[in-house]
Amino acid sequence: MCCVSSLVNPSDMASPGLELLFALVSPEITQPQDALICFIHWELISRGMLCLGKSEKVAAEATGSERLPDGWADNKELYTLSYRFGSSQFLLRALPVEDTLIVNAMDLKTEKISDLTLKVNSFIDKDNLQQFHSVYKNSETLKQRLESEMISPLLGSKEKSLKPEREREKDAEHDPLRVPSRSPASHQPTWTDPSGHFPYGAADLDPLGGRSGGMIMDPFHAGRTRPRPNPLAGLPPGAVPPGARFDPFGPIGSGRPGPDPDHLPPPGYDDMFM
Repeated sequence: MCCVSSLVNPSDMASPGLELLFALVSPEITQPQDALICFIHWELISRGMLCLGKSEKVAAEATGSERLPDGWADNKELYTLSYRFGSSQFLLRALPVEDTLIVNAMDLKTEKISDLTLKVNSFIDKDNLQQFHSVYKNSETLKQRLESEMISPLLGSKEKSLKPEREREKDAEHDPLRVPSRSPASHQPTWTDPSGHFPYGAADLDPLGGRSGGMIMDPFHAGRTRPRPNPLAGLPPGAVPPGARFDPFGPIGSGRPGPDPDHLPPPGYDDMFM
């Protein structure tokens, strides 16, 4: 005996949530195009739309719903449904013509239109209109056509504007053209220094890393705090009154760290006009 999963083609599986919607509206599904409208409606709902009613005129207080409105399938000659997506309102019309369904969607604010024509028998089994697991076929193909020919042309830019702020920031972090944050705490260099070695030139390699200095290498202090020389070194006690301003002269003391500016004379030092 074959298990149930082996009888179901994964490519024909409908979107999650459609089964519950189908169960609610199945009494109104009497024609193949009814089942197709139900499928299209759920694809729009799955993308974040909310249904406002079955006409172009919508009450100002309408908040929208995931359900199909009462009487949505009363007019078999022209199906009309209104949707809201963010601050935009969309109008969906579907016109049955022989064995096809011509679907038209319009952004009422921008008047942008997208449409497609579906062969009903290619996606609906008319002999199983009340059986959810049998009524739909080639569901993946239907979803792809709805996405590429109707939904994406209308919602492409709008979906990006409605993405949560944190998701947009996360996308920006992976943008190779994005200028990195200037905050030292959030900016980490992509290299590491060998253990035990001072990172000479790191301020030049990573100017946003919060390091001080740059362009100068100090071979004597290697990043450690340089002590200030004692200007009184070598003078007898009491030579300078306490608190007095004292401009040191010298060289002062024998422990002055080098190199000293006078250690190496400048080029042309013997030039009297230097």
